[in-house]
Amino acid sequence: MASAVAYRYARALVDVVLAPGSSLKPDDAVAQLHAFDQTLASSAELRNALLTPAIQASRKHAVVAWVLEKLGGATLVRNFVYVIIDHRRIAIFSDICEAFERTLDERRGVVRAEVVSAAPLGARQSASLESELSRLTGKRMRLRYDVEPDLLGGVLARIGSTVYDGSVRGQLQQLRRRLTGPAAE
Repeated sequence: MASAVAYRYARALVDVVLAPGSSLKPDDAVAQLHAFDQTLASSAELRNALLTPAIQASRKHAVVAWVLEKLGGATLVRNFVYVIIDHRRIAIFSDICEAFERTLDERRGVVRAEVVSAAPLGARQSASLESELSRLTGKRMRLRYDVEPDLLGGVLARIGSTVYDGSVRGQLQQLRRRLTGPAAE
């Protein structure tokens, strides 16, 4: 979970990206931030260089500019990373990316849901499930999928604190409760 500090930076970037006349599309900003974050995570040398206080900010900026140029990063993203470096927050860059994406979803009316199925869902099943969850919530959905073979079949969807259990395991547990409950005696 991202910290309050990460959300502060994320909200500021969301404000800029969603402002009228912004040169950067929100989905492009997400992709560019994640690309830089992955580069940062995969290169110990880059991470150490950006974290080391002994290296001047101007040199860090030059390295970031070169990396983002190779990644196709927008000027806005580059300048945002500069701010993160200047305020010595590069250590929480992953949290800032997560907070940015969550804040962006909230502002655009997108709800996140976790979907667990016994086997990977096909494109048609995923689209149908997304459509049904959108209908239930009245909002657009962003689904994250996971596979759990213990479910036997069906799906389990978690939206915030609400769980929609359409799994075979869930139906069997519900049947067991009915059969062994006080009314069955």
